[in-house]
Amino acid sequence: MNRSLPRRTLLAVAVAAVAAACSRATRPGAAAPATTTGTPTVPAPTATTPPPTTPAAATGPAVEVGNGPRGSTQVALTFHASGAASTATQVLAALAATGAQVTVFVVGTWLRDNPAMAATITAAGHELANHTWSHPTLENLDEAGIRDELLRCRDELAAAGTPPRYARQSGAQHSTPLIRKVAGELGYPTVVSYDVDSLDFTDPGAATVRAQVATATGGSIVSMHFGHADTVSALPGVLGDLAARGLTPVTLSTMLGAA
Repeated sequence: MNRSLPRRTLLAVAVAAVAAACSRATRPGAAAPATTTGTPTVPAPTATTPPPTTPAAATGPAVEVGNGPRGSTQVALTFHASGAASTATQVLAALAATGAQVTVFVVGTWLRDNPAMAATITAAGHELANHTWSHPTLENLDEAGIRDELLRCRDELAAAGTPPRYARQSGAQHSTPLIRKVAGELGYPTVVSYDVDSLDFTDPGAATVRAQVATATGGSIVSMHFGHADTVSALPGVLGDLAARGLTPVTLSTMLGAA
């Protein structure tokens, strides 16, 4: 008698073995068979939460500057912009006659009331800077008040196309540590003082204004004002005196950037 299994029995055993193998491969959690052909499947990206945005760090306190390089042949005439726009126009005409360039520290309310003056001033080659919103004695205010004064003027200047560069405290020759702190936080690297006061805001007469500015030397920063008739009357003589001594009126940006 042949003891081997019948052929049909062997075939049934083989089929059962294949079925069992397929069942193991498709059970949940079963590892997929390794393949060596075809394009690998790329997992779909998963959504991620972006990291929180870190606020930009505030800049350090502004630095006060009271004069430029000594021994320079340049001086900076700086004008506080307030008063009648017609007087400002007369000052600008006197400057244009000699090609002098200056920095104009605008009071924010003045610029708000005379918006066309911003373009008039910059088109003539002068530059604009911040002299607070309403010209209080800035050092008498608390931190919130100082911030409001500088911020509102900064925004008025920004609307006229002038980014923060120079600020000047109102009501005093020098700034305080608190003023410099706030100015720096608002983007101003420099708070500008002066070493020559023309006294034109006291209306002392053109001769006195001219004599005061005559004390300027190379690197001097001179404080002057729009809005005063004595300034207009004195300016031709002031500019003539500077030229006779070989001194050229330039913007703060030009002088403070000079070697």
